[in-house]
Amino acid sequence: QVQLVESGGGLVPAGGSLRLSCLAPARGLNNYGVAWFRQTPGKEREFVAAINWSGSPFYADSVKGRFTVSRDNAKNTVYLQMNSLKPEDTAVYYCARDRSVFRVAYVYPAETDFGSWGQGTQVTVSP
Repeated sequence: QVQLVESGGGLVPAGGSLRLSCLAPARGLNNYGVAWFRQTPGKEREFVAAINWSGSPFYADSVKGRFTVSRDNAKNTVYLQMNSLKPEDTAVYYCARDRSVFRVAYVYPAETDFGSWGQGTQVTVSP
C-alpha cells in the first residue's frame, strides 16, 4: 500500500470548476490504475472516474462530459478536472490506487478493487 494525498477541494458556485490532485510517493503509481470516488453523508461511496495504467480514462455517467481524469507519472500525480459543477456534485472526494497492476478497464469498479486510499478532500458546490 501507498499513502495518497488529495488536494484541491473547496467551495465553488454552480457552473464553476475545480481541479483535484492525488499525489503518491515516487513511483507509487507506476503500472497502477487510479480511481476517484465520492461520498456524501448517509450514502455509499460512489465511483466517479478512473484512469488506467496507460492513461485511458473511464467515467461514471453522471460526470461524463464534465469531468476529466488525467495523470502525470513524472509527478506521481493523478488529476480530476471538474467543470460545470452542480450542487449534486457536493461530496468528499477520494482517490484510490488499484490493488492490481495493468488493469485495462474500469466500468463501475468496486471499492474492494482498490487497496490504497487518500484521506479525502471536500468539494462543495453552492446553488
